[in-house]
Amino acid sequence: MLRRAIPLALLLPGLAALTACGERTTPESAPELVPALAVMLAAADDAAALPASAARKQLTYSGALTQGGWINGIAPVGTRSLRLGETEVPLAADGRFFAAFDRDAGGSAELVAELADGSQHSEALTIAPRAWNIEHINVARRPGGASEAFLERRRPELAAIYAAREKDSGAQGWRQSFIWPVKGRISGRFGSQRIYRGEPGSYHSGLDIAPGAGTPFVAPADGVVVLAAEQEFSLEGKLLIIDHGQGLNSAFLHASALAVKEGDRVRQGQHIGNVGASGRATGPHLHWSLKWRDARLDPLLFLDPQA
Repeated sequence: MLRRAIPLALLLPGLAALTACGERTTPESAPELVPALAVMLAAADDAAALPASAARKQLTYSGALTQGGWINGIAPVGTRSLRLGETEVPLAADGRFFAAFDRDAGGSAELVAELADGSQHSEALTIAPRAWNIEHINVARRPGGASEAFLERRRPELAAIYAAREKDSGAQGWRQSFIWPVKGRISGRFGSQRIYRGEPGSYHSGLDIAPGAGTPFVAPADGVVVLAAEQEFSLEGKLLIIDHGQGLNSAFLHASALAVKEGDRVRQGQHIGNVGASGRATGPHLHWSLKWRDARLDPLLFLDPQA
């Protein structure tokens, strides 16, 4: 039986633990840190068996209904468009869909299916808040601004990243349960942030895993390589972006080497690069970030803590 949502009482304890500082945390210790995550993933497993019957009449969905989280599901028969709030949600030919919630998403959202006969099906979603790891620093934030020379280099890099994330390859990895790209010490968590005398800095947009320089990392799900920067980008270094389909993509930063090239189709578990410290990095690690449309997502919420 498909679960429509995860009870908030079960969700919050694991989420609070998930965001605690964990400089020496490893994937193997994730079960102790995120007990509620197993509940989320059990619900996600239900989504794999969503009904394909023409008799379906309601919106059905499952996933991690929390900031930085996601849902997948299936739309009613006859749905011509689907949206999450004001964001259009693409529909696969079998009516299945994927959608997600930004790190700073509000506490509620509406999922609305418009049917061909003019009727609507809607679901009010409750998005659980997260206790982000926020560090208050009693010093002034460094003045912003960059040199024109840096901006001249940076503008085409940003344009290439934006164009890559706009590509729709038709990949089907969004349907899969994701796997760890590499195992090792977690040196940085998604969503963590510093506030300098009341002025917030940028939050950490991905998951940092430090298994050691040169360690191979793999594709967490099927996809198509939409950017492979062999020539190092100023911040990201050797950068790899993989489209998983339906607007969902992964970026892998600071690699020492890339094992795939733009246009390659990759399979879950396939070697795609090696961990390094290229670009702006303080040491060798893999920075893995996930985006759906404009929403930044927490990779840990895509992973099985038992893996």
